[in-house]
Amino acid sequence: MPLSLPGYAGDWLERGLDRQLRLAVTGLSRAGKTAFLTSLVNQLRHAGLDARLELMGCVREGRLLGAMRQSQPDLSVPRFPYDEALASLEGTPPGWPSPTRGISELRLSIRYKSRAGSRHLFGEQRSLTLDLIDYPGEWLLDLPMLQLDYWQWCEQMAGQLRGRRRSYAEDFLRHAERLDPAADADEQQLADISARYADSLASARNEGGYTWVQPGRFLLPGELDGAPVLQFFPLPAIAEHSRTALDALPASSNYQTLARRFEHYKRTVITPFYRQYFRRFDRQIVLVDVLSALNAGPDVFDDLRQAIATLMQSFDYGNRSLLSRLFQPRIDRLAIAATKADHVTPEQHANLLSLVEALMAEPLRDLRYANIPVRALSLAAIRATSARQVEHHGERHAALKGTTLDGEEVLMFPGEVPSRLPDADFWQRQGFDFTAFRPAPQAAGEALPHIRMDSALDWLLGDKLR
Repeated sequence: MPLSLPGYAGDWLERGLDRQLRLAVTGLSRAGKTAFLTSLVNQLRHAGLDARLELMGCVREGRLLGAMRQSQPDLSVPRFPYDEALASLEGTPPGWPSPTRGISELRLSIRYKSRAGSRHLFGEQRSLTLDLIDYPGEWLLDLPMLQLDYWQWCEQMAGQLRGRRRSYAEDFLRHAERLDPAADADEQQLADISARYADSLASARNEGGYTWVQPGRFLLPGELDGAPVLQFFPLPAIAEHSRTALDALPASSNYQTLARRFEHYKRTVITPFYRQYFRRFDRQIVLVDVLSALNAGPDVFDDLRQAIATLMQSFDYGNRSLLSRLFQPRIDRLAIAATKADHVTPEQHANLLSLVEALMAEPLRDLRYANIPVRALSLAAIRATSARQVEHHGERHAALKGTTLDGEEVLMFPGEVPSRLPDADFWQRQGFDFTAFRPAPQAAGEALPHIRMDSALDWLLGDKLR
């Protein structure tokens, strides 16, 4: 039997023996993190039974025995709502799991048989502990703020607010541009303008489809709702003032009050979140919803590209050693996944993969230069459609069969995915209208259908299941 120790002593031993992994499932809002985590647990729970995992080497070799949910290490953090997610998927009609609104954790113990050449004193049967963490994608967007001071953040946000997003920020801009940075701060006025800024972020995300909205907690404040730490905003006219003069203003001024709240937000909200979770990961998969960005148009597509490129700079990457596993974990293997592959026909999957590689080109170059193994793929964590062929004028064409979110059963060709980043001429020639589908009916107790989840799991876990 494998050696086991209770509590943190057991975790320490497991990490020292390289039998514990912390997986970062990274994705912005609506990229499919909850669906991915639900499917990951479901596939491993059904391994060796009815789960389709042929692309996992240990499954092909008959060595993967299954997985069990274990007690999570931090009892103060809610458990990932796996059962609730399954209940939604198996409902009548089926529905997608509820979006993430807070942090949750789940620990899996994966049992497998070691290869004959790797058997040692722990026996043929071994286990790998996998720790999973779910969190709102909105909160993830705050990590790059740690590298900025208030002045720099105002400059960055001003370019967005006065540029592509102006139509969603008009009300906020009217009030913020009239605010005198040197005047004494009025608490009610700052709270009012902050609320207008939060409304502009919600409109940009919900109506415009924009991804890069900061601070993310303004959209999901949780227990911080109404607290002064969330009552700040960027000054859109910051470039019209001397930084030296603003820095010399008294502490009671609007500028100094907003700058102080910005730094307090970084120190008490972002930094603990980063230290507790994002500095402790060993592996990472980045989920990217490029189809929704294509639907929303060139500005939103470019916004997604910039958001992901900036976000990737917030993680620690590097090769692992015994000391790094114990004292300074670093991400040593990465997957980039274009989600919702089931929303396009199978022959478009290659283009979807090429597009996400082009979208992530800059961070991928940096990672490969650092010798970090990276793999890109397209997947559907929970497949909602089925591929079909239809005949038109004597020719057969690819199509998808599925049910829209409104409950309409359709047989359609969703459209072509570009294999490279669309340029201005391309956007003028072609628009996109990729349909959103509800989950396919799911019988209780059956493995969830998917596309290439086994490929993702093999890349992220396969070298640890030998």
